Amino acid sequence: MRTAGEHQTNADTKANGRPGSERREATDLLGLDNLFSDEELAVREEIRSFVQEKIKPNLREWWEGAIFPRELVPEMAARGLLGMHLEGYGCAGKSAVEYGLACMELEAGDSGVRTFVSVQGSLAMSAIHKFGSEEQKQNWLPRMARGEAIGCFGLTEPEAGSDPSSMKTFARKDGSDWVLNGQKRWIGMGTIADVAVVWAQTDDGIRGFLVPTDTPGFSAKDITPKLSMRISVQCDLSLEEVRLPERAMLPEAKGLRGPFSCLSEARYGIIWGSMGAARDSYEAALEYSGGREQFGKPVAGFQLTQQKLVNMVLEIEKGTLLALHVGRMKDEGTVRPEHISAGKLNNVREAIEIAREARTILGGNGITLDHSPLRHANNLESVLTYEGTSEVHTLILGQALTGVPAFR
Repeated sequence: MRTAGEHQTNADTKANGRPGSERREATDLLGLDNLFSDEELAVREEIRSFVQEKIKPNLREWWEGAIFPRELVPEMAARGLLGMHLEGYGCAGKSAVEYGLACMELEAGDSGVRTFVSVQGSLAMSAIHKFGSEEQKQNWLPRMARGEAIGCFGLTEPEAGSDPSSMKTFARKDGSDWVLNGQKRWIGMGTIADVAVVWAQTDDGIRGFLVPTDTPGFSAKDITPKLSMRISVQCDLSLEEVRLPERAMLPEAKGLRGPFSCLSEARYGIIWGSMGAARDSYEAALEYSGGREQFGKPVAGFQLTQQKLVNMVLEIEKGTLLALHVGRMKDEGTVRPEHISAGKLNNVREAIEIAREARTILGGNGITLDHSPLRHANNLESVLTYEGTSEVHTLILGQALTGVPAFR
């Protein structure tokens, strides 16, 4: 946080032509940039430039062709995006707010790009970092931070989505080995992963296992075709008599606390990322409405269009403030699961409405891949569901308010 004098200096810098200031004025209506440190803004600008130069020019081709651009992985790694919020083992060790800003910029490109970073860092790497042995950490985390190894996170099953406690994947002890059998579904990056973090029932409760994907009995298959998240990879996993040594178990994870703590990391990134998709949709509509003329004047000059634009930017500003507040609490160590749920529920819900409304300003042209809002809206249908549906987060908040769980 800056002092009042630093705030004024920052404002003067912007007024004197800080790069990108003109474009930001129409989005940063309340001057929220003044709430970030120079270091935080530097992270944002680096990732924003990366998205602008390397991602946005190719999105039409990737999304239409359902192509995940693996060539981006080394470039993401070089910018410290993989395991960005983790300490040590070659990870960047950035703050929660810096990681959030990076997620916002990545998802302003496409939700699928942010999802890769989330699966790699917030799910797979976080599981190893939080619950792995030192040997497991040394073996996997540096390579994953460099993008030389890709991870996936196997929790959801065909019959166990919002209720992971009903998972059927089972790990039985056989001598000193573990043998896993089961199915997982909607697993990001499963077919390109080098290691899968697999959660399974055991005689001693739910435990996590590191499964190298070349282990006999492990297989993965892409889920196709999809109407959403087309440049991301979602998969079915099959484990048939997958034999692992005892050291494959994550020693510090027992029960659902393990996977849930990783899910909280991923949900946190969504709070920021969804506002990136919303902002990009709004900016596309704003630009289009200024150049498209009907009835003798720009569409931006009509009252109904201005109402739409105002409503969009107000929700983006409020959502960004919410994300920042949760991020500051996370950096202070005071964030609770219900705070994460509030951010995920609100921001994704608002983002999808903003993307849909932005499409209406584009008219019929908005259904083409020449414009981003409908692509964002389609992607956000997935974001609305994964890492906890809106219904689940509503019930988490309901329990926090009333003290009464309503899940069962």
